[in-house]
Amino acid sequence: MSLDGHFESLTRWRDELSELRRVVLSCGLSEARKWRQPCYMDQERNILILGSMKRHCVVSFLKGSLLSDPEGRLIQPGERSQSVRYLAFTSLEEVKAGEVKLRSLIQQAVELERAGQKVALRSSEEPLAPELQQALEEDHELREAFSALTPGRQRAYNIQISQAKQSATRVKRIAQHRARILEGRGLNDCVCGRTKRPPRCDGSHRELYEG
Repeated sequence: MSLDGHFESLTRWRDELSELRRVVLSCGLSEARKWRQPCYMDQERNILILGSMKRHCVVSFLKGSLLSDPEGRLIQPGERSQSVRYLAFTSLEEVKAGEVKLRSLIQQAVELERAGQKVALRSSEEPLAPELQQALEEDHELREAFSALTPGRQRAYNIQISQAKQSATRVKRIAQHRARILEGRGLNDCVCGRTKRPPRCDGSHRELYEG
């Protein structure tokens, strides 16, 4: 599925992301829209995501922690991020200068994915609920989506699931949240699209549910 319209509509980092897209597609990856972002796959397995931030645009490798990066170019999104690592770019010239490095990392990522390499999602401070850990190990799509969430969103889901006293309730909560996680949304993210203070809902859409 082509995402031409997505890139043409960008108001921030359009040239840089369009060039990154060209490089990624030339490496043989296919593209689709997942978690509200352009996602690139090899043999239908998710490899990386292109994204835009305030200060830079990024190429986020979903299993970036497994990649060899002797130059230290890959950035960890947060202290609790166990899987995702990204490359940051602030200009078109920087994208072109980093093309060789990007191609090398993509090749690595594809080879690791084809070899079935996995990132063990663990946290010494806040271990994942056993039921959540099992679900992530058994559900490839859920694991990739959960890994793509920010550390704060991952923690919120884990806490909410872990608070259930019964294992059956924890399993039920995972099932209830699955679609939301696959969409790249956090537990408290507004889904109405009308909130004035994303990602949390500020009640600006309350009239939808009243009267």
